[in-house]
Amino acid sequence: MQVARTIREVRAWMKLARADGKTVGFVPTMGYFHEGHLNLMRRAKAECDLCVVSLFVNPTQFGPAEDFQRYPRDFARDASMAESAGVDLLFAPEVEEMYPEGYQTYVDVAGVTRRLEGAARPGHFRGVATVCAKLFNIVQADRVYFGKKDYQQLKVIQRMVRDLNIPVEIVPCETVREPDGLAMSSRNVYLKPVERQAATVLYRALCAGRDAILAGERDGQKVQQIVEQIIATEPLVKTEYVDVADAESLEPLKELKGEVLISLAARVGVARLIDNLTVVVSE
Repeated sequence: MQVARTIREVRAWMKLARADGKTVGFVPTMGYFHEGHLNLMRRAKAECDLCVVSLFVNPTQFGPAEDFQRYPRDFARDASMAESAGVDLLFAPEVEEMYPEGYQTYVDVAGVTRRLEGAARPGHFRGVATVCAKLFNIVQADRVYFGKKDYQQLKVIQRMVRDLNIPVEIVPCETVREPDGLAMSSRNVYLKPVERQAATVLYRALCAGRDAILAGERDGQKVQQIVEQIIATEPLVKTEYVDVADAESLEPLKELKGEVLISLAARVGVARLIDNLTVVVSE
């Protein structure tokens, strides 16, 4: 595995890869890898000739009171894990490489960012869309792999790629979970043991909402209430939102039909966790 710190190095590497006729899969990350990240890398490697991973804690997607400074970082650990997953190139730039002095261009995706994380974290998706547009231009991969745990992020990136005619295929990948159902996240490292156990209520609540739909419930508000009531049984977990929406537009649904997204955000100690499930409503 090669490590690149500059855009110039990535472009030189890609030029050689293209000259050899290689296909390239790309996994953008903020590091502190877990099995969810490694799953994306392995899939990219399995489906493409070469796998590129970016490791960049992007400051523009963090709000003033969020955890940019304390976001977990361990380059040596991440590099070893990426190499074990078969990654060919690890791009780990400094902030100044991605946002040089005088930087002033940003990407705003409307509509799909209006609700959920877009409402809870103003400016977050502006930072996500901007850094992804830059990374897509730098790497110019054939396919880019995203996990569904950050479901709204996936939809934002799909919309940006479609609207800006970026020639790359976005590949959604299923959420990777711990044996007890907790979605894998770099922020899980913030959880104390008792909080880690409490956090399992999130997946149980989502499953209860999904099961209610599969059993015939078609009232979106009732499904939302089912999820909220289960989370409320765990005093260490503080719900920020529970939402039931159309899985494509992310607009709220009163009467459930088509593919439905049940999503949530909650505080568990200092950690802010998000999770979701989708379910197809039978006619």
